[in-house]
Amino acid sequence: MTEPISTVSLPRSQLIVGGQKSGKSRRAELLARAWLDGAPDREAALIATGQPWDDEMRERIARHRRDRAERVPGMATLEEPLDLAAMLARHSTPQRLLVVDCLTLWLTNWMMPAQPSEELTRGWSGQCAAFLDALQGAPGPVILVGNEIGLGVIPLGSQVRAFVDALGVLNQRAAQSCETVTLMCAGLPLALKGPQP
Repeated sequence: MTEPISTVSLPRSQLIVGGQKSGKSRRAELLARAWLDGAPDREAALIATGQPWDDEMRERIARHRRDRAERVPGMATLEEPLDLAAMLARHSTPQRLLVVDCLTLWLTNWMMPAQPSEELTRGWSGQCAAFLDALQGAPGPVILVGNEIGLGVIPLGSQVRAFVDALGVLNQRAAQSCETVTLMCAGLPLALKGPQP
């Protein structure tokens, strides 16, 4: 993706959705780099929600860290698999851009934890509401990254169908809360809501 990104300003909140390898994380990184280039006192941090439960995921996380360090050297990485509301409240400032990557893994951590827990599943509704409240109150810009997985066939299994439904609802609620929404497809951004940077 080579289209120019405005360094003047970014929307207060934006959601970038798309399929796997659609370019959504790369788009968020380009926006973060433009943000950092816009003024010397700016900061950027990525809030990673993925957890290294197996060798493949550990390697994937390590590769993402290496790639991100090359593309956006000034962006810090924070890790939080569950409490995104607290992370936004703790780390958002007018001079710091936060990138949450990604909402899909965050929901997975709540609905399909590696160590099954009814307490986690029951706590999802309150955590989601707290996160959306924190997003509305964040003093600095926030970019949310998530997957759009509801375009395919209806999945087998009630647990998977419940997850796909919950992700669709989460994406809708996040889109309502954000000033801009972008759909990524084949590395290209399609504006769904608001002015695009």
